[in-house]
Amino acid sequence: MTVTNVMKDPDTLTVAITAEFDATIDQAWQLWENPRLLERWWGPPTYPATFGDHALTPGHVVNYFMTGPAGDRAHGWWRITSVDAPRLLEFDDGFADDTGAPNPAMPTMVIRVDLIDREGGGVRMVVRTTFPSHEAMEQVLAMGMDEGMTQAMNQIDDLLTEAAAAG
Repeated sequence: MTVTNVMKDPDTLTVAITAEFDATIDQAWQLWENPRLLERWWGPPTYPATFGDHALTPGHVVNYFMTGPAGDRAHGWWRITSVDAPRLLEFDDGFADDTGAPNPAMPTMVIRVDLIDREGGGVRMVVRTTFPSHEAMEQVLAMGMDEGMTQAMNQIDDLLTEAAAAG
């Protein structure tokens, strides 16, 4: 099923992307916890991600980059703020320079991931991004954040199908 809704709310400075999967909550959690799985869907199909030191532990900083078709790299970082496995993950999300250091010229967002059991089976994933200002929200949306995240999350069904087939 994958992405079922994209809600942009300038009043609350949020973008919420909802997806539904025929999977268990533990399988959905692994998409975030296992960096090798995360690399296969975080970022649009033409910009696969590579994660370095990855741990979903409050206070931990995760660095990653996405590589474009021409070899260009877009760097980012997360600072994990809250974890209630396998149902909740919160982190600060920002842009980085080529060394992985936060880019102060770009906004830092707060991302909250909720994994919710669906009635009748499966799981709903809600990824809610909160921006620090209207200007920051407009800036990141103009860069295609919502389209890119939708494309990224639409890759998850194939991963879950592959995992189920393996076993």
